[in-house]
Parts: sequence; structure tokens; C-alpha cells
Amino acid sequence: MRSAMRPHGIRAQQREQTRQALLREGRRLFAGSGYGAVGLAEIVQAAGVTKGALYHHFTGKADLFRAVLEESQQEVARRVAVAADVHDDPWARLTAGCEEFLTATADPDIQRIMLVDGPAVLGWSEWRAMDEAASARHLADALSLLIDGGIIPPQPVAPLVHLLSGAMNEAALWLASSSDPADLDHTKAALARLLGALRTG
Repeated sequence: MRSAMRPHGIRAQQREQTRQALLREGRRLFAGSGYGAVGLAEIVQAAGVTKGALYHHFTGKADLFRAVLEESQQEVARRVAVAADVHDDPWARLTAGCEEFLTATADPDIQRIMLVDGPAVLGWSEWRAMDEAASARHLADALSLLIDGGIIPPQPVAPLVHLLSGAMNEAALWLASSSDPADLDHTKAALARLLGALRTG
């Protein structure tokens, strides 16, 4: 019984390896050249697979990009969660998570995939839905906790989430065009002042 199942397990492992190779090389090429400059032939050649193998996993280049974007968003969300979870104090968790978002998105590869090509390739509505699924929920949870604890005045959470998320995305885009390394620290300081204004006292 076990030996009969083994070939199926090997095939599943090979399929997953193929998918990971496509994601890895797709991400490298999209980040390096931009979505528009990368062709399917270049991706499959870099991954060492056939176009048929790519179409087995993805419907085309846009679908592969969507998976690369989702992977990048989840990576940033994990980094934010790790930075926040170091702290027990809810306010420190919020500020550390927001600062880590800016640090993570200062990576040029993340900037191009998440903030430049993401909305352009998938459209604003789909990009926003993916962005919310990846990170907005965590921000909403952090803000809700602060409101419940009386650290932030009672108010609807959704507008605050969108305002802060939009501000941080815009700051990350601005940092992408900046040539001054000090701008990241200046932006974090400005963010700290912005967040500080939310506190009750």
C-alpha cells in the first residue's frame, strides 16, 4: 500500500518544486525588470521548465504575478507580525509593526512588486483586496485593542485603518524614489508623531 502511494507523492513533490521555481524566478525577474518587460519565455527558461508546466500551475503571466504579489505581501505581513509580537504593550506593538512595514517596503524588490506593479497589473480594486487580506486585518486588530484599552478614543476602526494604511503605502512609494538613506528614519519619526496624535493622553 505504502509503495503504491510513493509515485504519487513523488509527482506531487515535483509539481510543488516546479511551482516554487516559477515563483522564485518570476519574483526575481518581475522585481529586476518590471512586469511589462518580462516575457513568459524568459520566466520558463529561468525556471528550467516548459510553458506547459507553467500553464499547469498558472493561467498565464498575470496569474503568476498575482501569486508572486501574494507571496510578497505575506512576507511583509510576517515581518510586521514578528516585530509587533516582540512587545507586550499594545501601543508598542502597533508602532513597532508600522515601523517594520516601512522597513520591509524599503526593499526595492518589494516596492516594485507590491506598490508599483501590483496596482498597475491587477487593477486598483483587486490590489486593494489583496492588500487588505494580507495586512489591514492585523492593523484593525491592533487598533481595536487600543480602543478597547482606552488608549485611543472610541471611534470606527475601518476609516482609521484605511487612513493609516494609505499613508504608509504612500510613504513607502515616496521612499522608493528617494536617494537619501536618512529619509527612512525621518519617515519613521513622522509616523511616530502621526500615531502619537491618536492617543488619548
